[in-house]
Amino acid sequence: MRNKIQKSMGMVSIITLAISYLALTGIVYYQTLNILKEEVRQEAVYIQTAIGTTGVPYLEKLKTMDGADKTTRITWVDEDGEVIYDSQDDAQNLDNHSSRPEVKAAVSDGTGEDIRVSDTVGQQMYYYALRLDKGQVLRISKTMDSMTQTAMGMLPLFLVIGLLMMILSWRLSKWQTGKIIEPINRLDIGKPLDNETYEELGPLLIAIDRQNKEKDAIAQMRKEFSANVSHELKTPLTSISGYAEIMQNGLVRPEDIPEFSGRIYKEARRLITLVEDIIKISKLDEESVELEKEEVDLYGLAREISSRLSMQAEERNIRVQVTGETVVYFGIRQILDEMIYNILENAIKYNVKNGVANVWVGNTLNGPKIVIEDTGIGIPGEHKERIFERFYRVDKSHSKEYGGTGLGLSIVKHGALLHGIEVQVESEVGVGTKISLLFKSSGRSN
Repeated sequence: MRNKIQKSMGMVSIITLAISYLALTGIVYYQTLNILKEEVRQEAVYIQTAIGTTGVPYLEKLKTMDGADKTTRITWVDEDGEVIYDSQDDAQNLDNHSSRPEVKAAVSDGTGEDIRVSDTVGQQMYYYALRLDKGQVLRISKTMDSMTQTAMGMLPLFLVIGLLMMILSWRLSKWQTGKIIEPINRLDIGKPLDNETYEELGPLLIAIDRQNKEKDAIAQMRKEFSANVSHELKTPLTSISGYAEIMQNGLVRPEDIPEFSGRIYKEARRLITLVEDIIKISKLDEESVELEKEEVDLYGLAREISSRLSMQAEERNIRVQVTGETVVYFGIRQILDEMIYNILENAIKYNVKNGVANVWVGNTLNGPKIVIEDTGIGIPGEHKERIFERFYRVDKSHSKEYGGTGLGLSIVKHGALLHGIEVQVESEVGVGTKISLLFKSSGRSN
């Protein structure tokens, strides 16, 4: 950053000097040109007056005078354009001047001027022509080399000034860069919003603060996840180990062995389900799901899942109803199955006895939609935002009563992200819960 600022300031200095040199040269050039024009015009008037009295002898005398201006050329042209007199060449050697722009203008308008490179002397000249009384033309021309020399004479001075400016800009840029970078070097990245620095750094500091909070949240989630996984795995393992130890020590009556074996099997199944759910979450987190998308009949899938959960529903006297219409969605069937299964299972599990769980599948103006609604215990408002977190339970005291791994809705959330599905939750304690899955597209990539 320091080098970039110094280079940019150096470039600004060079460009500024170049522009200044060109601008000043142009100003000097045009000012000098105006002075030159005025001098030539005055000189033409003086000579016009003199030759009106004495003619060519005055011009010859003027040419031989000490201190005569050798950069000024005097040409006298008759009414036919033939040269009568020239101060720097023999008149007989010169071509007819009637076609010269300044001569033509003088004949028609009284005066004329032009700037061009002379064919005779090979230098850039300023020409001024003045019409005399008898139709003749007096032309005064003056070389402009002095103006070029003036411009070139300024160049060494500008080079010296440029060198000084480069040194000064380098020192200033070094000082300014230090002043700019110092507050940045003193930034407390851990508490970005507590820094007093440039207003322009505000968006950056806000972004850093947001990232810090996200990192802290992720770190806390990982910490909680590790603790929850340890607890959830330890609980069934402890039960399995305890029952097995009792059986191994012969402390179980033969008639109770089937019951103890059943308990061990139940805890083992719970453990397997937990591990499977953790693997599913990990794959969804890493987006390493290798299953291909296919056309899925969401209504048919909902009816199939309802059938698989019918035994659980019968145990709690829950009536499950699936209504709606056939809706085809292009997605990963297994993930969609797990999403609907987990939501409907919760609708049965957390329902009241003799309750109802309704599933509606259909098309809306905003796309396909699945609505799963129950008449269960409901979710308190303060818990709605957290129900999709891993292992989060609204009522931990009843977790063993209802069973489950605490990962069901987390799988729903990750599956929704994978398919671009919006999940909406409406719930009221003691009334029930409604979870809607809004499919924002057909599932196919454009």
